[in-house]
Amino acid sequence: MGEPRDLLLSLTGVDLGHGDRVVLPGLHLGLRRGERVALLGPSGAGKSTLLGALRRQLGDTAAWCPQQHGLVPQLAVYHNIYMGRLAEHSALANLWNLVRPLAGPWRQVAELCDALGLAGLMRRPVGQLSGGQRQRVAIARALYQQRALFLGDEPVASVDPHQALRLLALIEARHATAVIALHQRELALSHFDRVWGLRDGRLVIDAPARELSLADLDGLYPDADGLPREAADRDRP
Repeated sequence: MGEPRDLLLSLTGVDLGHGDRVVLPGLHLGLRRGERVALLGPSGAGKSTLLGALRRQLGDTAAWCPQQHGLVPQLAVYHNIYMGRLAEHSALANLWNLVRPLAGPWRQVAELCDALGLAGLMRRPVGQLSGGQRQRVAIARALYQQRALFLGDEPVASVDPHQALRLLALIEARHATAVIALHQRELALSHFDRVWGLRDGRLVIDAPARELSLADLDGLYPDADGLPREAADRDRP
């Protein structure tokens, strides 16, 4: 992994879950500054639980892109992206922005939309967009927060493989550190420094991506023989 990097957080024997239900017992892992981590595992393995714990620990240092997007369908693309930095403005400015967009934020959001293939859609309600377009709006909102660290819960699940590569490149260009849950195992090996693999409530892989193979990652999935290599292929917009 090159020269040593600062440890941003460490979990040592921590139980993670929801209320009294433990999903990931006795978890041990560390996240270092400048490290890009792919988080893999079958549905229900605890990926969202782990990301939630990281988000709580990292607080405002991390941009967040949730699996269900967290968008407001009735509001325009611009306003949904602007909400990524809502707390930075006064209530009066935010109210005014609903009627007449502020010049600075409008320009910044327009640049993001152009980079994400959303140019011309800034005034369109999110509810009128395709699944892939909504996914890109959610990513744009996270990027708009301009934070050093990116946490994403399957942020490229609703786009085709070509778009996934472009989106990961944009995230990488703006965030030195990232933890991203995904199902595309080839991307985990080719675009990330490290892989965390969850199965049956356990962290069974925690290794540099260069030391792993597709066969190693296939072992995370009980039905790997029937799982497409690129999960995004079945979810194109």
